[in-house]
Amino acid sequence: TDMSYALATGTLWFKVPDTLQVKMEGDLSRGVFSKDLVLYIAGRLSASGALGKTLEFSGPALASFSVADRMTLCNMAVELGAISGFCPVNEDVLKFLRSRGAHADFTPSTDEGAADEVVEVDCSEVEPMVAAPSTVDNVKPVADVEGTPVDEVFIGSCTNGRIEDLRVAAAILKERRVAEGVRLVVVPASREAYLQALREGIIEELLKAGAMIGVPGCGPCLGLHMGVLADGEVAVSTANRNFVGRMGSKKARIYLASPATAAASAVEGRIADPRRYLP
Repeated sequence: TDMSYALATGTLWFKVPDTLQVKMEGDLSRGVFSKDLVLYIAGRLSASGALGKTLEFSGPALASFSVADRMTLCNMAVELGAISGFCPVNEDVLKFLRSRGAHADFTPSTDEGAADEVVEVDCSEVEPMVAAPSTVDNVKPVADVEGTPVDEVFIGSCTNGRIEDLRVAAAILKERRVAEGVRLVVVPASREAYLQALREGIIEELLKAGAMIGVPGCGPCLGLHMGVLADGEVAVSTANRNFVGRMGSKKARIYLASPATAAASAVEGRIADPRRYLP
């Protein structure tokens, strides 16, 4: 019914959702990334904490977040039940859009008191995090699960397959090797990210470390191809979902993490704190 209505009228009916604002203050520590932050937020709010709402990421901390960081936050909004997620626009975002042909006039504005609920987060309190099997809100510090053996590490997806993510992974893997018995699958999120990684020598560094590079797009994240998990296998994934059976076997276990944590885990063959490998 919805599809036929959309085809006939070119429109869809939506109720304007309430806004849940996550006000972020402080700075992320060394070795802590936007993926760690959004997992931390998921742990606090739960997988249904923003159900039916719009999730707004805002606050002073946002000023230092790149476009890629903002994409990771917004990408994960639906995992908290939100209808949509957004960050207030700044000049970096506008520059990004203009570079891709979007030149419409836009004036950032937010009504005072527009949010129906405000949650405050101190970014300085966040440490490297994982979402343990098998829900996105089963969030724990890496320290709590450090040493868990892994069979596969996946770096990529629409959540964390951008050039910035690949740079972090390559920095950790440079002059190191993937642990014996571990599969490292890297899939750039787009052709653009892949080409840039080639130009910067990132793909070469990853290959030297023992990674397998996939074509840009979807793959292991949804158990489609290249990196599908077998019974009893454990994976560290930079994707956005770790449901039972998400990456293959229903008897596999998936830990969601940042690209840094994923790369460090690939080196050690077990879940590892990335701060040991970062300057």
